[in-house]
Amino acid sequence: MTGMHPRAPLAHVPAEARCAADYAVLARDFLPPATLAWLEGGSGRDSSAAANLHAFAEVQIVPRLLRPVQGGHIRCPLAGIERPHPVMLAPLGWQALFHPLAERATAMAAAATGTCFIASTMSSLPLEEIATSAPGERWFQLYIQPDRAATADLLRRAEQAGYGAIMVTLDTPIQLPSHAAVAASFTPPTDRPANLRDYPDPLPVALQPGESRILSGLMRSAPGWDDIDWLLRQTSLPLWVKGVMHPGDARLFVERGVTGIVLSNHGGRSLDGAPASLTMLPAVRAAVGEYFPLLFDGGIRSGTDMFKAIAMGADAIVVGRLQAHALAVAGAVGVGHMIRLLCEELEACMALAGCATLADIRSADLINSGSAWGTGA
Repeated sequence: MTGMHPRAPLAHVPAEARCAADYAVLARDFLPPATLAWLEGGSGRDSSAAANLHAFAEVQIVPRLLRPVQGGHIRCPLAGIERPHPVMLAPLGWQALFHPLAERATAMAAAATGTCFIASTMSSLPLEEIATSAPGERWFQLYIQPDRAATADLLRRAEQAGYGAIMVTLDTPIQLPSHAAVAASFTPPTDRPANLRDYPDPLPVALQPGESRILSGLMRSAPGWDDIDWLLRQTSLPLWVKGVMHPGDARLFVERGVTGIVLSNHGGRSLDGAPASLTMLPAVRAAVGEYFPLLFDGGIRSGTDMFKAIAMGADAIVVGRLQAHALAVAGAVGVGHMIRLLCEELEACMALAGCATLADIRSADLINSGSAWGTGA
């Protein structure tokens, strides 16, 4: 980047984008330094955000020889629907920070590539406007509001706008800022998110003497198990839960009757010091059983990363930061190209590891710090 003036988004695929991870490098020239610091960071010292990347670097794939992979594919059956590939676009708020078209651009890219687009409660555009740009599969990510009437209205609006599932995020009832983003003077948008503008402002919390600002104040309206039961009664749409990291929590959600869970540490934006999402994946898969729908989020930068996550138990992959990188660089064209690169990288990895389908990946042999995983014969 030259000085403090980022480049304007391109209208074409950049020649320098030869792999999906290249968009993470190129984005440095297309975003203001403060926005880039916020995007790349997490919470606190950003240790969990860094752990997500490090965990993938620690896992190696053992190649297999002479395996018949001709006619293979990456079609992804998930919760009764077969999708053309296992990539989904994560709910990502404030997309106007990355491109003037904001969620319109990512929704168009999703529709063009057969990718499920997940619109955020914190989106720059209203969920109804996003829906007009996403004629394909689309889900709505929900933050439970302090006022249940507002939450119920968000559900109704998502249903009426044709969203096919609800993904409720539970892991950030409070969120500490990234030290790096604060040092870079990042200031989040001050306007209320488009989806929440018509609802009353939350009432201030009155603290009694000696009460904690965090434990008794900020956490007073945090969701509880009764909210999950209430949500299941409020909508007929499939309900996915995002932010699960502990096997015990995963089992409780299965017992509650949710459709599926998303294993995620919120890209490191929740508890700083939490383990990498990939580290917890085998235990969470074991807790929910072989066939319960399980999505993975956290640290994906390549199709090889996708292979590793699927081998360790994920059914499909939710991509967040790479989405923002590609959007900043080249809008809808960039996001669509990034998705295609991820899919081709996954296919190349499958070919060399002797896997013709996603189901075959589950029996692939992995090595982590000298310990072998997998039972591939």
